[in-house]
Amino acid sequence: MERADKDLAFMLQYENVAWFDGGQVRILDRRVYPARTEFVTCRTHKEVAQAITDMVTQSAGPFTAAPMGMALAAWECRDLGEEAQRAFLADAANTIANARPTTAKRMRALCDECLLAADAALKSGSDVPQAIVNRTIEMNNERYGLIDRIAHFLVEKFPQGGTVMTFCFAETIVGMMLRECRRTGKEIKLFCPETRPYFQGARLTATVCYDMGFDVTVISDNMPAFVMKNEGVDIFTTAADAICLDGHVVNKIGTFQTAIVAKHFGVPYYVTGAPDFAHPTVDTVKIEMRDPEFVLQAMGVRIAAEGVKGYYPSFDITPPELVTGVATPEGIFSPFELDKYVAATDGKYRVVV
Repeated sequence: MERADKDLAFMLQYENVAWFDGGQVRILDRRVYPARTEFVTCRTHKEVAQAITDMVTQSAGPFTAAPMGMALAAWECRDLGEEAQRAFLADAANTIANARPTTAKRMRALCDECLLAADAALKSGSDVPQAIVNRTIEMNNERYGLIDRIAHFLVEKFPQGGTVMTFCFAETIVGMMLRECRRTGKEIKLFCPETRPYFQGARLTATVCYDMGFDVTVISDNMPAFVMKNEGVDIFTTAADAICLDGHVVNKIGTFQTAIVAKHFGVPYYVTGAPDFAHPTVDTVKIEMRDPEFVLQAMGVRIAAEGVKGYYPSFDITPPELVTGVATPEGIFSPFELDKYVAATDGKYRVVV
């Protein structure tokens, strides 16, 4: 099967995101990468769900880890009767899909695809775990292919020799937009805010950019205004954990304030992804509050005095008036006209990150 991860950076290769083999799932530990290249080994689907909850993988990583976890669940129940296997897998889907509340609806869609693959394999008497792995690769290819189309529309907005600011780790779109830049001969340089408290920008986005041969500079999260003013930033772009159909963008905490700064300096902000049919309005979004202790440390080293309190919402919400455009596989749409995207897709739901 031809794969869409060709020529992308190490951590965007399917096996280096999450992979089922021999009764276990190996997940690249993004909490320590690239300082150390380590994999967390999960031997039950519940361990996969816990790894997702614990941020072993994040951004779009769970969208590979979740279906691979379903393959592991199929391995766990392989000696049960057919109906018992179906029941076990249905329960596993609920566990995995709800590993993180903000992305539960997207994860549910992926797990449901795995259930369909499992059902077909059970009916035909074929290998159920392998059927789910095959479907996972197909879903990854479909998703990467859609993101490749997004990259085409997004890179058209980059000026030759331009400067692009990112935020957090936009996963596949980072690799795809850089591959598109390379394909079209468009030179750019990038500024990546570090993205506290997990430092996804510094560790993951910057590493992918460097691995793919691009000029990349890491800045701290309180530098975007200075950099936009003094370094000639042309475009601000992020992915999103959810793009509501009313144009609100849910993404890593800090996106909102950077979008405000971009608006102030006249820097266009393009968010990438597929508007989320599961979130018709922003009122349907639940912001995940995470362990405040993470704010009081940096990569495991405590930086605040004992007794000081922390506060850690994982995401914030950027209103549509701060968003220049939503780059989708169907083109770039105004955040105020996402009904046109829905019409362009005939109302078909897509998971695109």
